[in-house]
Amino acid sequence: MILNLKDKKVLVIGLGRAGAAAARFAATRGAVVTVSERKEESSFRGQAAKLEGLPVRFVFGANDPKLMRSSDLIVVSPGVPLSIEGLRDAADAGIPVVNELELAVSEIKAPMVAVTGTNGKTTTVTLIGHLLTACGIKNCVGGNIGTALTDLIEEAKCVDWVVVEVSSFQLETTPSLSPKVGVLLNVTPDHLDRHASFEEYLELKLRLFDTLGSEGYGIYNACDKLVSSSVKRSKANLIPFNSTGGLKRGGWFDAGALKTKVSGAGQRRYDLKKVTLAGAHNRENMLASVIAAELCGGDAKGIQKGLETFKGLPHRIELVDEYLGVKYYDDSKGTNVGATVAALENFGEQVILIAGGLDKGASYAPLAPMIKEKVKRLILIGEARGKMRSELGHLTETVEADTMEDAVCKANAAARSGDIVLLSPACASFDMFRDYAERGDVFARAVKKRCWSKQ
Repeated sequence: MILNLKDKKVLVIGLGRAGAAAARFAATRGAVVTVSERKEESSFRGQAAKLEGLPVRFVFGANDPKLMRSSDLIVVSPGVPLSIEGLRDAADAGIPVVNELELAVSEIKAPMVAVTGTNGKTTTVTLIGHLLTACGIKNCVGGNIGTALTDLIEEAKCVDWVVVEVSSFQLETTPSLSPKVGVLLNVTPDHLDRHASFEEYLELKLRLFDTLGSEGYGIYNACDKLVSSSVKRSKANLIPFNSTGGLKRGGWFDAGALKTKVSGAGQRRYDLKKVTLAGAHNRENMLASVIAAELCGGDAKGIQKGLETFKGLPHRIELVDEYLGVKYYDDSKGTNVGATVAALENFGEQVILIAGGLDKGASYAPLAPMIKEKVKRLILIGEARGKMRSELGHLTETVEADTMEDAVCKANAAARSGDIVLLSPACASFDMFRDYAERGDVFARAVKKRCWSKQ
């Protein structure tokens, strides 16, 4: 059902990318829009400028409960907790509380593939779009990946499929989401600074499969025991994948190839000899993507071509440079413990790990086996470095650094030919950087500037 926003009082809470997109969407549909941002105006001049010329009012410095109670619709940005003062009272009074994604799915008619999970979402969503394009299937990609879905509404009128990355925050407040295909990659502790518990976080992830219905398809990771046991409650057609093999249907890895048997079709085989994505975690991402592409009508030849031409994404175990036998990798997108564990699994025993940032509330204990086995020096940065040192510092040589440049210098001092210097923070970036991309860029610049000092 299309939302009728004309003359409705719409309050957008949070002026990030999604908030700005929601405000633009509502204003262009005749709503009376107010944007509320608890931070000061100086931090959001760029985002505010994107709304210049539109009838949007800004309130900076606080989120006023009175504004919430006087609104017809409240749109919360993904990073805004539903526990902020006044929001629950507004919802109890019958005022709808949604997010930017909800505004879009109420208008988009093309079938959707929706992807969630703790790690691998962005790679998987991008790869699905790439595979569909390689098969000649028109598609657009958006959501949590970086392009607001409301900005794709017009483009979505001309495509066969819309591929959407969905976070736990978005699943919390998108009641109309109803994809044809859902993908649940994995669930490990994350965002516990935002959610009340891991159980709540898991429940939000599982909501995706609850939205599928009996005619939908739910692709899930059979290697994740928690996911495998939890998705059984879904009414959807469940399709497993397993990166270690052992399946007769769904998708699995076998002898250097991906194999699938999906929805009554015959078995397909995709050779990986010319595929650049590496590591067990990327086999999972590829299996999920291939199954999704097949369900969307992709042919085997096109999918094989798509796998071979996909080059991966920046800041995801990306080789930045190599000097004197030392390789430097940027995995700044590793913003939680599970992602850093997956990154370390790709390397041998000579890793110098740069980690730390803004703590997200989870324990760092799951990193311990990898630190003991593979990390020769641990360099900690950011607000979480004290907690990380307490939990992990006794496992290997551990030092702290005040800046990324300092961390790279300390890595260089310890690095020898054959070593790996890996930035994989296991934390959010917002204590020191605008986002994970800026963190990765600063690391790359520091590497290119500093590593030559050994000459």
